[in-house]
Amino acid sequence: MSIDVIDLRDFYSQRLGIVARQLINRGIRARWPNAEGQRVLGLGYPTPYLGLFREDSERCIAFMPAAQGVLKWPTARPTLATLVDEFSLPLPDAAVDRILLVHALEMSDDPEGLLREVWRVLAPSGRVMAVIPNRRGVWTRTDNTPFGHGRPYSRSQITQLLRQTWFTPTAWGEALFVPPVAGGWFLRSAMAWERVGAALSLPFAGVHIVEATKQVYRAIPAHRERTRLIPALRPVLVPSSPARG
Repeated sequence: MSIDVIDLRDFYSQRLGIVARQLINRGIRARWPNAEGQRVLGLGYPTPYLGLFREDSERCIAFMPAAQGVLKWPTARPTLATLVDEFSLPLPDAAVDRILLVHALEMSDDPEGLLREVWRVLAPSGRVMAVIPNRRGVWTRTDNTPFGHGRPYSRSQITQLLRQTWFTPTAWGEALFVPPVAGGWFLRSAMAWERVGAALSLPFAGVHIVEATKQVYRAIPAHRERTRLIPALRPVLVPSSPARG
């Protein structure tokens, strides 16, 4: 289900990918204006968006799943990206303060397992943000962008997935109201599409941007043992029959 890292790189080097990155960065920045002193982890293919936090965070690294592949990032500095098993991240418990998921959940064969591993490495006061293709959006109906690959989600499906994996959604946003057309007029008017779509709460945005917090005290289902009652039978003396002569 995963898309190749070369295809992702090529998309973000095109005009349509550049515009998509700008619009999604706008949505991310609205919730996370800075990450000063924070330990930031990007998971999936997050490098087009981690530049928002690389300069002011305490630490900023990128993990890319083995099925997708990895590219050097940043290109002109010491490498901060590595290839990982997405279900066994090479970090101790509660190691990072913020986690950004991009091209991750919709590409994973086991999104619940991925989020449980994210829960493990996230600090108790940490926050996670996920950029997830919208099932009702136009961008999921074409395969010329990465958002048309994998499994898209509705808002209710995202909420259910997060709650099943011990997260609480706290904020929602959308991006990519502009159609995924590489024509010059559409790209030049992209910001107008975003303003109109957000103002009218239109349902066909390309991606959801959801922020969630970690449930530190999660509910544990109780299993009550069922007691099987066995009736006790008191012994009854049966008189012996008289001997026949």
